[in-house]
Amino acid sequence: MQSYTIGQAARLLGVSPDTARRWADAGRVATHRDEAGRRLIDGRDLAAFSVEVAQSGADDGEEPYTSVRNAFPGIVTAVTLGDVAAQVEIQAGRHRLVSLLTREAVEELGLEVGMRATARVKATNVHVDRS
Repeated sequence: MQSYTIGQAARLLGVSPDTARRWADAGRVATHRDEAGRRLIDGRDLAAFSVEVAQSGADDGEEPYTSVRNAFPGIVTAVTLGDVAAQVEIQAGRHRLVSLLTREAVEELGLEVGMRATARVKATNVHVDRS
């Protein structure tokens, strides 16, 4: 499973690294250390926490992260596979994006909960790029 540094998690959550660090220090999201001593957050834990933060509406006084040209980098929070179709949910800061795509595309990209991904929005279509 992919893990994220505090800085990477902060970008995905749409907050400053200081805010992400305070949340980790307060025990709101679990961390562990790598061999270099950096604090890391497991991808599944970060995915669940990102949904919790977005639903709580808490912004800790910071501006939400916004992307340019309709690209929303975030973290995959759910993948639902059908026989032919699939649904992928991405939490990008306070924005939850849902994309319907083929199962083949999801498998080809190797998308799973906790991975970084970028949702690209054009009109009513949401396309997913693996980050």
